[in-house]
Amino acid sequence: MREGLPKYISMLLRHHPESKNLHMDHHGWVEVDELISKISTKRNPVTFEMIKNIVDTDNKNRFDIQEFNGVYYIRANQGHSIKDIDIGFDVVTPPDVLFHGTAQKSVDSILKSGIEKRGRQYVHLSPDISTAIKVGERHGDVRVFEINAKQMKEDGKIFYLSKNGVWLTDFVD
Repeated sequence: MREGLPKYISMLLRHHPESKNLHMDHHGWVEVDELISKISTKRNPVTFEMIKNIVDTDNKNRFDIQEFNGVYYIRANQGHSIKDIDIGFDVVTPPDVLFHGTAQKSVDSILKSGIEKRGRQYVHLSPDISTAIKVGERHGDVRVFEINAKQMKEDGKIFYLSKNGVWLTDFVD
């Protein structure tokens, strides 16, 4: 399997389907055959089995693959920066405490303005400190914020839980 294929597919399905002229529906689904035809080359062919293996073995459970009327579709489970994608998350009650891992360089901004979704559809929160640390490490010297999700819920904030266990909300004060 091509080394960077999972990240490439993630980028296409979460941020830039237009770069390969992929036809994505309102719920983020793209036909697997279309994805394969748009990213496959003679030098680096991509097969359905490769795509299915990526979905089945991804340790972050970033993708979903479903069959509708005999046609297979794939989508990213969360993390979209594409406007108007509705994954169809159910509103759920969060645990009392959630966590947000970030880089040290972002701490001052967060303390001043809160945790903003920026270019994404939602703020991403982790269910435990170790996951938040892993998320934050991608961005540099990691810092973890403990979020009083219980109070946020009591204040009327809405929470969703993605299929891969990431907690989502619009903003954290």
